[in-house]
Amino acid sequence: MKDFRGKVAVVTGAGSGIGRALAVELAAQGARLALSDAAADGLAKTAASCAQRGAEVRTYRLDVTDQAAVQAHAQSVRADFGGADLVINNAGVNLLASVIEARYEDMRWVLDVDFWGVVHGTRAFLPLLVTSRGHLVNISSMYGLTTAPAQSAYNAAKFAVRGFTEAVWQEMRVGAVPVTVSCVYPGNVRTDIFSSARTGRGLGYEGVRERFAQEAATSAERAARLILHGIRRNRMKIIIGADARRVDLFSRLLGTLYPRITAHRARTRASRLRLEIMRNRLAAQRLRTSDHRQP
Repeated sequence: MKDFRGKVAVVTGAGSGIGRALAVELAAQGARLALSDAAADGLAKTAASCAQRGAEVRTYRLDVTDQAAVQAHAQSVRADFGGADLVINNAGVNLLASVIEARYEDMRWVLDVDFWGVVHGTRAFLPLLVTSRGHLVNISSMYGLTTAPAQSAYNAAKFAVRGFTEAVWQEMRVGAVPVTVSCVYPGNVRTDIFSSARTGRGLGYEGVRERFAQEAATSAERAARLILHGIRRNRMKIIIGADARRVDLFSRLLGTLYPRITAHRARTRASRLRLEIMRNRLAAQRLRTSDHRQP
């Protein structure tokens, strides 16, 4: 797919973040857009931005965890547009919690959205993509290449997306099915994926969010442009950001040593964070004491 002009592009999770940036960039390149999200307000804002760029846009409220709803969505897109040329399964959520403190319902929520949402979207739209000789794109993560503490559910979902998508790619090749498949691995991109994440009851998760905001060097708009560039090049593996490229390289070079290095870095950061929390508490206590002593 060298040109998106006139192509029907389906994007889930289009109400914010990378999904919104993809929709807007596709609109600027002349695509016809079928956009979905669970949040109506964000979806409406994305649609308005796309319409301003002259794109044909239809929006759909969609819960990607609902298999029947996703199947119905594919039929709606076929009825509204006549088919689909590009499907990007982008919808995603996150959970910041250790394995011990994470609630089962929160872990299931992450897996249902981040993994099963991809499965549902792939299975529902694959017949349309076969007809159009189209392109399937599933969004994994840098955390589908390496693991991180307090990310066990997210890691599990994103590793699952990676394995699932690579298997689909192989099936298309073995069966000579005319569908191109890509898996995307964004690094820390400036979106609300961490700020909107559910959390456990442990200390330090606000610090994780602040650190993510500081370290997220890639904008959603740049991520979208790089993803579309990878699609045009028919790349199976699309890595977004210098941090994700480092993770990919080091995890392959270092093998089982890489989790040890990651754990050491996380332990060092956690120690610094605990120290900062203690300093803040002491400073607050001194301030309260000072206020109390004033006449």
